[in-house]
This record gives sequence, C-alpha cells and structure tokens, in this order.
Amino acid sequence: MKIGELARHGDVTHEAIRHYVHQGLIHAGRDPNNGYQYFDEEALRRVRFIQRARTLGFSLREVGEIFAHTDHGDSPCPMVRDLLSARLPQIRAQIRELEQLADRMEHALQAWSDMPDGAPDGHTLCQLIEHWNEPDTPATTAGTTATGRPDE
Repeated sequence: MKIGELARHGDVTHEAIRHYVHQGLIHAGRDPNNGYQYFDEEALRRVRFIQRARTLGFSLREVGEIFAHTDHGDSPCPMVRDLLSARLPQIRAQIRELEQLADRMEHALQAWSDMPDGAPDGHTLCQLIEHWNEPDTPATTAGTTATGRPDE
C-alpha cells in the first residue's frame, strides 16, 4: 500500500509515517516501476502498535526498543512493565503539581476579578502578575516556571 493508504488505515498523518520511517520504526519498500514507497501489512501493524503504545505514554524511542526486543525474538514485556512501573509515580507527581497550579490560577483569577485593567506605564508590565503574591505558595525556583519546567 502507498503512504496515503497506510496513513489512512493507521489513522495518522503522512508526516507521521515519514517520521516513523526516518526513525526506523517501520520500513518501506520501493516500487521498481515508479519509485514510490510501498508498505506491507507489517508496517500497518506497527503503526497501530505505535499509536496504542503512545496512548500509554511510551516515547517513540521506547517503542523502538520494544521493536528491537521483538525483532530479536525476545519478549519486551518485562521492560514494558518496568518502564510503566517507573513512570507511574512520576505521572502522579506531575498531576499533583498541575492540580496545585490550577488552584493557584483559580485563586489568582478570583483575586483579579475586582482589579482594574492597567496599561503599561514604564514601571509595570502587567499589574495583575506583578502584584500577585499568594503567601502560602512556595516561590518557584529561579529559572523555572510554576510547573517546574525550565523557562523557555
């Protein structure tokens, strides 16, 4: 099947298929008559697997590791369990951080509801943010955002 058919059957974009080929996750043959890439049922099976793995939080690199185990005849299942077991506490911590961020945002919106809009006057950029101070919220580390991610 051609790239468009594979994308349609796999419910992904053409660009995703090209990326998967580039990453070595799926393999394409070439039609000798016109040079077009063509894909077999194994490529479709892998595209569907990639989509399913992504819904569980696996990265494309990790999917590649799963495929490497499988291609060598080894079971990837122990590695898959280990990866999810290690990741789950991290995800739960991120959820707690995001819930705290949502609470701060709600408090800020509530506090700002009665504040007038202000125009930059050379001394302020946005008075809402500059005057925001929630005493029971620990200050973020310099160089990071409220979610703990590095400033971009």
